[in-house]
Amino acid sequence: MNILVLGGNGFIGSHIVELLTATNHTVRIFVRNSECFHFQHNVDFFLGDFLDKGKLAEALVGVEAVVHCISTTVPSTSFFSPIFDIESNLIGSVELLRLMGEQGISRLLYFSSGGTVYGNPLLNPVDENAPLKPISNYGVVKVAIENFIEVSKMNFGIKPVIIRPSNPYGERQGHKGVQGIISTLLTNAMNELPTMIYGDGTAVRDYLYVKDLARLVYKVLSSNRCGVYNAGSGIGFSINQLIDTIEKVTDVTISKQYREARDFDVNEIVLDSKLAEEHFGWNASIPLETGIKKQYEWLIKQHK
Repeated sequence: MNILVLGGNGFIGSHIVELLTATNHTVRIFVRNSECFHFQHNVDFFLGDFLDKGKLAEALVGVEAVVHCISTTVPSTSFFSPIFDIESNLIGSVELLRLMGEQGISRLLYFSSGGTVYGNPLLNPVDENAPLKPISNYGVVKVAIENFIEVSKMNFGIKPVIIRPSNPYGERQGHKGVQGIISTLLTNAMNELPTMIYGDGTAVRDYLYVKDLARLVYKVLSSNRCGVYNAGSGIGFSINQLIDTIEKVTDVTISKQYREARDFDVNEIVLDSKLAEEHFGWNASIPLETGIKKQYEWLIKQHK
């Protein structure tokens, strides 16, 4: 299959590209810059901005499926720049759907957010039928894109799968304090720097190792199913439990600075991913401590 991966040199995208090329798919990636991981198999590169309609249309030529894992924001940056989130993510995604319709490309896999679209659920774990009540700008934009994708089924004949991942972590994750708390904690532990914790550390999250997530993408693209699927471990860890695990892995005592909780942070979210298991035979196979060890070993190599 000829597959276009939007954001294919990013944290999640690069792992997806590696798996797809290793399993004999033809992969093209659409990226903003030429910095990239050294893929073992041939990858077709298209350089351009997601909002450049001409470049995006060119990248879609001859493609059979699109994996959309571009996101220019995270919950914290979206809070401070909601207009940028709308312009760079929502508008670009709506234009993508139109271009796919023009070129007769029906298969789409979109990465939404299992950690934000449900808001603060009444019950955990949360399945795909739970109400969507985001409390962050980031989650609102993700839900809006999901809604446009739903409309595109009728307007453009799109056959989508929407994946709502929990909190992905693993090798290649950004470690500048924005992209993920595991990467931030590991990097700060290595450099003997303090980490800011918003709230008292009791907030609970579901963490998913990135290669498990890539494996789900491969299974989805190998099927004809459409729908919305959670992707998580189904196990919740508080921030304090996460810190304990990282201290065990690194043998470093983490310096913590507790700050006032932020209004846009969800108190507790754990995903029920039974539907993905039922339809694709998928589940999260890498335990948290094992995945953190892999990420820590990768970070150590980057600092040598």
